[in-house]
Amino acid sequence: MQLKNYMEVIVKDAIEDILPDINMCRCERCKLDIAAKALNDLPASYVVTQKGEIYSKINKLRSQFEVDVIAAVTKAAILIKRNPSHDENGKEIERD
Repeated sequence: MQLKNYMEVIVKDAIEDILPDINMCRCERCKLDIAAKALNDLPASYVVTQKGEIYSKINKLRSQFEVDVIAAVTKAAILIKRNPSHDENGKEIERD
């Protein structure tokens, strides 16, 4: 058995779909920052499943959250674009 927040999978998929339409960095750090921000703004939705079954459950439930996920990911991407955690050379920006 496996415990999984299926919202995490939906958000990561949405990031891959949305980022090509936004002119911003697509590095792994920026994608993770977007995911973290979006997931903090969305309700967690945990399921207990046998490994492999999770994707069928996610696909069934994806449409219930699609508009909210797109909005949260877009909002997070714009925020991260305006305030990236690294400079143009990939060096992490120190924050207070």
